[in-house]
Amino acid sequence: MSDGLPDAGRPPLRLTEDHVRRVTRHVEGPLHDPDWQILDEADLDQLSAALIADRPRPIPIFAYGSLIWNPDFAVGRRYRARALGWHRAFSIPLDRFRGSPEQPGLMLALASGGACEGLVLEIQPGTETDSMRSILARELVARELAANACWITIETDQGISEALTFYADPVGIDLADLSIDDQAQRLAFANGAAGSGSEYLLRTAQGLDAAGLYDPYIWELQERVAAAIERQGPDRA
Repeated sequence: MSDGLPDAGRPPLRLTEDHVRRVTRHVEGPLHDPDWQILDEADLDQLSAALIADRPRPIPIFAYGSLIWNPDFAVGRRYRARALGWHRAFSIPLDRFRGSPEQPGLMLALASGGACEGLVLEIQPGTETDSMRSILARELVARELAANACWITIETDQGISEALTFYADPVGIDLADLSIDDQAQRLAFANGAAGSGSEYLLRTAQGLDAAGLYDPYIWELQERVAAAIERQGPDRA
Protein backbone atom coordinates (compact mmCIF):
# COMPACT_ATOMS: atom_id res chain seq x y z
CA MET A 1 0.00 0.00 0.00
CA SER A 2 1.49 3.31 -1.06
CA ASP A 3 1.16 6.56 0.84
CA GLY A 4 1.36 8.39 -2.49
CA LEU A 5 4.71 9.93 -1.66
CA PRO A 6 7.92 8.06 -2.58
CA ASP A 7 10.75 7.98 -0.05
CA ALA A 8 12.78 10.46 -2.10
CA GLY A 9 9.86 12.92 -2.06
CA ARG A 10 8.92 12.68 1.60
CA PRO A 11 9.99 15.91 3.37
CA PRO A 12 12.82 15.43 5.87
CA LEU A 13 12.06 15.83 9.55
CA ARG A 14 13.08 19.18 11.04
CA LEU A 15 12.64 18.12 14.67
CA THR A 16 15.86 16.51 15.91
CA GLU A 17 17.36 14.80 18.93
CA ASP A 18 19.08 18.10 19.75
CA HIS A 19 15.74 19.91 19.89
CA VAL A 20 14.44 17.25 22.28
CA ARG A 21 17.54 17.43 24.46
CA ARG A 22 17.21 21.19 24.82
CA VAL A 23 13.70 21.07 26.30
CA THR A 24 13.55 17.73 28.12
CA ARG A 25 13.93 17.80 31.89
CA HIS A 26 13.42 15.28 34.66
CA VAL A 27 10.07 15.57 36.43
CA GLU A 28 9.23 13.79 39.67
CA GLY A 29 5.76 12.55 40.44
CA PRO A 30 3.24 9.81 39.67
CA LEU A 31 2.84 8.57 36.11
CA HIS A 32 -0.95 8.54 36.41
CA ASP A 33 -3.80 10.00 38.43
CA PRO A 34 -3.40 8.58 41.96
CA ASP A 35 -7.17 8.22 42.21
CA TRP A 36 -7.40 5.83 39.25
CA GLN A 37 -8.16 2.16 39.80
CA ILE A 38 -5.27 0.48 38.01
CA LEU A 39 -6.19 -2.61 36.02
CA ASP A 40 -5.15 -5.85 37.69
CA GLU A 41 -4.56 -9.20 35.97
CA ALA A 42 -8.18 -10.27 36.41
CA ASP A 43 -9.34 -7.02 34.79
CA LEU A 44 -6.88 -7.44 31.94
CA ASP A 45 -7.94 -11.01 31.25
CA GLN A 46 -11.62 -10.09 31.35
CA LEU A 47 -11.09 -7.20 28.95
CA SER A 48 -8.97 -9.33 26.67
CA ALA A 49 -11.55 -12.10 26.52
CA ALA A 50 -14.30 -9.62 25.61
CA LEU A 51 -12.20 -7.89 22.94
CA ILE A 52 -10.79 -10.90 21.10
CA ALA A 53 -13.58 -13.47 21.42
CA ASP A 54 -14.48 -14.83 17.98
CA ARG A 55 -11.89 -12.57 16.37
CA PRO A 56 -9.34 -13.74 13.78
CA ARG A 57 -5.92 -15.10 14.63
CA PRO A 58 -3.28 -13.78 14.58
CA ILE A 59 -4.78 -10.80 16.41
CA PRO A 60 -4.15 -7.58 14.41
CA ILE A 61 -3.33 -4.39 16.33
CA PHE A 62 -3.55 -1.11 14.40
CA ALA A 63 -0.63 1.09 15.48
CA TYR A 64 -0.67 4.79 14.66
CA GLY A 65 1.53 6.32 17.39
CA SER A 66 3.85 4.96 20.05
CA LEU A 67 2.99 1.32 19.31
CA ILE A 68 4.81 1.78 15.99
CA TRP A 69 8.13 2.56 17.64
CA ASN A 70 7.68 0.83 21.01
CA PRO A 71 5.16 -2.02 20.77
CA ASP A 72 6.21 -3.72 24.03
CA PHE A 73 4.61 -7.05 23.10
CA ALA A 74 5.53 -10.06 20.98
CA VAL A 75 5.00 -8.96 17.37
CA GLY A 76 4.76 -11.42 14.51
CA ARG A 77 4.06 -10.07 11.05
CA ARG A 78 3.77 -6.32 10.52
CA TYR A 79 2.39 -4.56 7.48
CA ARG A 80 1.06 -1.21 6.35
CA ALA A 81 -2.63 -0.38 6.64
CA ARG A 82 -5.03 2.52 6.32
CA ALA A 83 -7.63 3.16 9.03
CA LEU A 84 -10.79 4.15 7.17
CA GLY A 85 -12.78 6.98 8.74
CA TRP A 86 -10.08 8.09 11.18
CA HIS A 87 -7.25 10.60 11.41
CA ARG A 88 -4.52 11.38 13.96
CA ALA A 89 -5.16 14.14 16.49
CA PHE A 90 -3.19 15.28 19.53
CA SER A 91 -6.34 15.73 21.61
CA ILE A 92 -5.84 13.94 24.95
CA PRO A 93 -4.62 16.42 27.60
CA LEU A 94 -1.92 15.24 29.98
CA ASP A 95 -1.19 16.76 33.37
CA ARG A 96 0.88 13.68 34.23
CA PHE A 97 2.90 11.10 32.25
CA ARG A 98 4.31 13.39 29.51
CA GLY A 99 2.94 16.56 31.05
CA SER A 100 2.40 18.33 34.36
CA PRO A 101 -0.21 20.67 35.85
CA GLU A 102 2.20 23.56 35.20
CA GLN A 103 2.97 22.51 31.61
CA PRO A 104 0.21 20.22 30.31
CA GLY A 105 1.06 17.91 27.46
CA LEU A 106 -0.92 16.06 24.80
CA MET A 107 -1.33 12.44 23.73
CA LEU A 108 -2.20 11.20 20.28
CA ALA A 109 -5.62 9.71 19.54
CA LEU A 110 -7.72 8.90 16.50
CA ALA A 111 -10.55 11.25 15.59
CA SER A 112 -13.46 10.58 13.25
CA GLY A 113 -13.07 11.49 9.62
CA GLY A 114 -10.56 10.98 6.84
CA ALA A 115 -8.04 8.16 6.71
CA CYS A 116 -4.89 7.35 8.64
CA GLU A 117 -1.85 5.40 7.46
CA GLY A 118 -0.30 3.15 10.08
CA LEU A 119 0.97 -0.35 10.74
CA VAL A 120 -0.79 -3.55 11.67
CA LEU A 121 1.22 -5.46 14.26
CA GLU A 122 0.06 -9.05 14.56
CA ILE A 123 0.39 -10.60 18.00
CA GLN A 124 2.83 -13.49 17.78
CA PRO A 125 0.77 -16.71 17.90
CA GLY A 126 1.15 -18.50 21.23
CA THR A 127 1.74 -15.24 23.16
CA GLU A 128 -1.87 -13.98 23.16
CA THR A 129 -2.36 -14.01 26.94
CA ASP A 130 0.87 -12.24 27.87
CA SER A 131 0.78 -9.88 24.88
CA MET A 132 -2.80 -8.78 25.46
CA ARG A 133 -2.08 -8.19 29.14
CA SER A 134 0.92 -6.07 28.19
CA ILE A 135 -0.98 -4.06 25.57
CA LEU A 136 -4.05 -3.42 27.71
CA ALA A 137 -2.07 -2.57 30.84
CA ARG A 138 -0.05 -0.05 28.87
CA GLU A 139 -2.78 1.45 26.70
CA LEU A 140 -5.78 1.42 29.03
CA VAL A 141 -3.97 1.59 32.38
CA ALA A 142 -7.01 1.99 34.63
CA ARG A 143 -10.65 1.01 34.91
CA GLU A 144 -11.58 4.64 34.21
CA LEU A 145 -10.10 4.28 30.70
CA ALA A 146 -11.10 0.68 29.99
CA ALA A 147 -13.67 1.60 27.32
CA ASN A 148 -10.98 3.01 25.01
CA ALA A 149 -10.33 -0.10 22.94
CA CYS A 150 -12.30 -0.96 19.82
CA TRP A 151 -12.17 -2.68 16.46
CA ILE A 152 -11.98 -0.40 13.43
CA THR A 153 -12.13 -0.93 9.68
CA ILE A 154 -8.78 -0.99 7.90
CA GLU A 155 -7.62 -1.38 4.33
CA THR A 156 -4.49 -3.32 3.37
CA ASP A 157 -3.09 -4.76 0.17
CA GLN A 158 -5.22 -7.84 0.95
CA GLY A 159 -8.45 -5.83 1.14
CA ILE A 160 -10.82 -4.61 3.84
CA SER A 161 -10.67 -6.10 7.35
CA GLU A 162 -10.70 -5.03 11.00
CA ALA A 163 -8.02 -4.42 13.62
CA LEU A 164 -7.97 -3.61 17.31
CA THR A 165 -6.90 -0.11 18.23
CA PHE A 166 -7.02 2.34 21.14
CA TYR A 167 -8.40 5.84 21.76
CA ALA A 168 -10.47 6.13 18.60
CA ASP A 169 -12.84 8.97 19.55
CA PRO A 170 -11.77 8.65 23.22
CA VAL A 171 -14.48 8.25 25.84
CA GLY A 172 -14.41 9.38 29.46
CA ILE A 173 -11.84 12.07 28.66
CA ASP A 174 -12.28 15.84 28.33
CA LEU A 175 -10.54 16.29 25.00
CA ALA A 176 -8.47 19.36 24.13
CA ASP A 177 -9.66 21.08 20.94
CA LEU A 178 -6.59 23.18 20.12
CA SER A 179 -5.22 24.86 17.03
CA ILE A 180 -2.13 23.24 15.56
CA ASP A 181 -0.04 26.16 16.86
CA ASP A 182 -1.33 25.57 20.40
CA GLN A 183 -0.69 21.84 20.04
CA ALA A 184 2.88 22.58 18.96
CA GLN A 185 3.43 24.92 21.89
CA ARG A 186 2.29 22.30 24.37
CA LEU A 187 4.31 19.50 22.81
CA ALA A 188 7.43 21.64 22.56
CA PHE A 189 7.72 22.28 26.30
CA ALA A 190 5.64 19.68 28.17
CA ASN A 191 7.54 17.32 30.46
CA GLY A 192 6.32 14.67 32.87
CA ALA A 193 7.47 11.62 34.77
CA ALA A 194 7.42 9.55 31.55
CA GLY A 195 9.35 12.05 29.44
CA SER A 196 8.67 14.97 27.14
CA GLY A 197 6.06 15.78 24.54
CA SER A 198 8.75 16.69 22.04
CA GLU A 199 10.33 13.24 22.33
CA TYR A 200 6.95 11.53 21.92
CA LEU A 201 6.32 13.49 18.72
CA LEU A 202 9.82 12.91 17.37
CA ARG A 203 9.70 9.15 17.98
CA THR A 204 6.29 8.94 16.31
CA ALA A 205 7.48 10.91 13.28
CA GLN A 206 10.64 8.79 13.07
CA GLY A 207 8.59 5.59 13.32
CA LEU A 208 6.32 6.68 10.50
CA ASP A 209 9.29 7.74 8.40
CA ALA A 210 11.08 4.42 8.95
CA ALA A 211 7.94 2.56 7.87
CA GLY A 212 7.68 4.64 4.71
CA LEU A 213 4.54 6.41 5.95
CA TYR A 214 3.75 10.10 5.63
CA ASP A 215 1.12 12.06 7.56
CA PRO A 216 1.02 15.77 6.59
CA TYR A 217 -0.41 16.63 10.03
CA ILE A 218 2.50 15.01 11.90
CA TRP A 219 5.05 16.56 9.55
CA GLU A 220 3.56 20.04 9.98
CA LEU A 221 3.36 19.59 13.75
CA GLN A 222 6.99 18.53 14.12
CA GLU A 223 8.03 21.48 11.96
CA ARG A 224 6.18 23.86 14.28
CA VAL A 225 7.54 22.21 17.42
CA ALA A 226 11.10 22.54 16.13
CA ALA A 227 10.47 26.21 15.32
CA ALA A 228 8.99 26.86 18.77
CA ILE A 229 12.03 25.33 20.47
CA GLU A 230 14.42 27.32 18.29
CA ARG A 231 12.65 30.58 19.19
CA GLN A 232 13.33 29.95 22.88
CA GLY A 233 17.11 30.04 22.53
CA PRO A 234 19.74 27.33 23.13
CA ASP A 235 18.23 25.73 26.24
CA ARG A 236 14.88 25.77 27.98
CA ALA A 237 14.45 23.24 30.74
